[in-house]
Amino acid sequence: MAGFLSSIRYLFADIIGDDDCTTPSPPDGLPDGAAPAVSEGIDRLVDYQGASYAQLYVDRLRRFIGKPGVDAAIFCEIARLIAARMSYEDPIRIAQLKLAECDIVADPTHVQPTSDRRKFRIDELIGALPAVAAEPVLDVLEWMNWTHAPVSIRYSAANRWGIRRLKIEAALRRWRLFSVRYAEERVWVERWLHMIDRSLLKQPAATSAIVQTATMIQGYGDVYRQGLADWHAIIDGLVKPTFDGVLPLPDLAGAIAEARAAVLPDPRQIALKRRIAEIRARAQSEAQLASTPA
Repeated sequence: MAGFLSSIRYLFADIIGDDDCTTPSPPDGLPDGAAPAVSEGIDRLVDYQGASYAQLYVDRLRRFIGKPGVDAAIFCEIARLIAARMSYEDPIRIAQLKLAECDIVADPTHVQPTSDRRKFRIDELIGALPAVAAEPVLDVLEWMNWTHAPVSIRYSAANRWGIRRLKIEAALRRWRLFSVRYAEERVWVERWLHMIDRSLLKQPAATSAIVQTATMIQGYGDVYRQGLADWHAIIDGLVKPTFDGVLPLPDLAGAIAEARAAVLPDPRQIALKRRIAEIRARAQSEAQLASTPA
């Protein structure tokens, strides 16, 4: 109930132009040349969700400032990719971007007649709602085996009704932090950052490769779900076992690159799973040979 009331408060705060805190500044101690990337990320997330959300971005970045093994290049990539994943594409975001294209706020009298049609999975649309409302519906859809059903939505600024609908859809951003999708994204971001932390301790040479795995997850719909599944396959099959000490992979960065080269748009992940199994078997065999007395 508290989350529901907070959603109502945030929704009306967005409509009247109120905000819950001031725009955060880049944190102190940034590596040389990182300030522009961080400032861009802050601006992007203020536009996406608000100042308090941008503050979460700043807090996440602080854990890597001055950390051994995190040079300016790696830090800038972390900053860029955190901002990209925190501003994930959902139906609300696409409405926001469509409004921005038309520059409605800056010039209400000049509207470009643009239209765009996007295809989502029905579980994505429901997942953008607060969990208290979405979860029962998702349970029913799963029982009916309809969670992957495609749904086409038209985003149009060609007339006043289209613009009004876009504004309503974009205003729903205040519900976003209580949604099923946001909860999933929050868990993913924290796991990705945790893997970066572990790499800095266990295999610093693989840190850049692990940072770049975030680029596997893009867009929405089946493309997004496929990228997410492929990412988890590589992390669970290669990265985590290496850090846990159960898989002897001295060149984890090379193994990640090899696995990513096998990624195909295949929901069954046949090629990727085969390649991961080959990498694991080869690593175990090489470790066994190395431990065998001459």
